[in-house]
Amino acid sequence: MNIYKQELMDHYRNPRNHGVVDRPDFMCEESNPSCGDAISFTGNIKNSQLTHVAFTGTGCVISLATASLLTQKVEKRTLEQIMSIVADDIRDLVGIELGPVRLKCALLPLEALQNGILNYLLTLSHKIKK
Repeated sequence: MNIYKQELMDHYRNPRNHGVVDRPDFMCEESNPSCGDAISFTGNIKNSQLTHVAFTGTGCVISLATASLLTQKVEKRTLEQIMSIVADDIRDLVGIELGPVRLKCALLPLEALQNGILNYLLTLSHKIKK
């Protein structure tokens, strides 16, 4: 087993930042109906920076390990930095070759996290306009 596969298995078996943050500023769940994976993120934001993030979910090794890896990558980053993460960044983060089906599993956590942040920003802008 190569080092990337070992790291994925470690994140799957011992996920980092697993759970729900206290008094989250955002929460979002996304699912992949074709495989049954579902990932939820909660997070705290202060001064346009993600100060704490956690996830829960069910799914395959790829989706859950990627969620764990992603929480480590994005914590303490600005919302702008997080929103600029793309599929190639996730491929690099996972570190193994992913076919189209597995790539969809790996991108699910990113989709959930970015949608949660988008919803937070939309809610914030709506409150400001009132």
